[in-house]
Amino acid sequence: MKIAVTSRSFSANKDLTSSLLEKYSDVKLNTEGLSLAGEELYEYLKDADAAIIALEKVDKSILDRLPNLKIISKYGVGLDNLDLAAMKEKGIKLGWASGANKRSVAELTLCFAIGMIRDVFSSYEFVKNGGWKQFLGNQLTDKTYGIVGLGNVGQDLVKLLKPFNCRIIACDVLDKSDFCKEYNVEQVDMKTVFSQSDVVSIHVPCQSDTINLINKDSFALMKQTAILINTARGRIVNEDDLYSVLIEKKIAGAAFDVLAEEPPKNNPLISLENFYITPHIGGSAKEAVLAMGMGAINGLENFVEY
Repeated sequence: MKIAVTSRSFSANKDLTSSLLEKYSDVKLNTEGLSLAGEELYEYLKDADAAIIALEKVDKSILDRLPNLKIISKYGVGLDNLDLAAMKEKGIKLGWASGANKRSVAELTLCFAIGMIRDVFSSYEFVKNGGWKQFLGNQLTDKTYGIVGLGNVGQDLVKLLKPFNCRIIACDVLDKSDFCKEYNVEQVDMKTVFSQSDVVSIHVPCQSDTINLINKDSFALMKQTAILINTARGRIVNEDDLYSVLIEKKIAGAAFDVLAEEPPKNNPLISLENFYITPHIGGSAKEAVLAMGMGAINGLENFVEY
């Protein structure tokens, strides 16, 4: 079986490449660190029977030209870059380890929450620019924390928040009453999450019914002192609407690890003093990289229904 690994970080990880090469001999690694898209991605995959895919967009136009490809194994947990309908139509099997990076993403979310509510990021920038004064922030302890999506990351975040004695409210399309009862979480509707929370973080997948899920209507419900965090996917939040509320200071600020377009090109959000962005590092803890990579290797033989 010919295997092509598109991911740059997987290809650069000696532990993962060694584990893959122990099981398979015909492996193509992206050792040049190429950012593969469109025609370059097709050329890279054209002889492969199986592929380990990270964030590269694999749509029908590419799949139509890859008659040999029988397996796609996902390195990472988001599936929004894969055309699942086209894959199913062509009988391509999917390997996917859901939740492999949940602790890494949940920890980054908590980092954002504390950093924003304590004004850590603003303080840092002020000192780096030659200033020196004390910024008055707030404690996360005893605040109301709102979670949009109680999947793997959302549930792990609940566990991390336990020592902070927060009132945790959450919304999800599924009934999470058993989990909520065990961890003292109130499952409410999304309007309640946005209207009552001091911090709101987003943990839903990007799919047709969640694109622009968070928009001007959501922001209109938020407290002026509230903070928005997105460590899920960029397109879930309407960035134009977010820009408007941030520049008008209708909410306190936002911290994102993701954007609708990555890397960004002239995104006005980045210039705002109350918007903080990291370059999609949610799953980039060493432990998470190893877990995702081993999940992708196992996914070459163990498939999921989709």
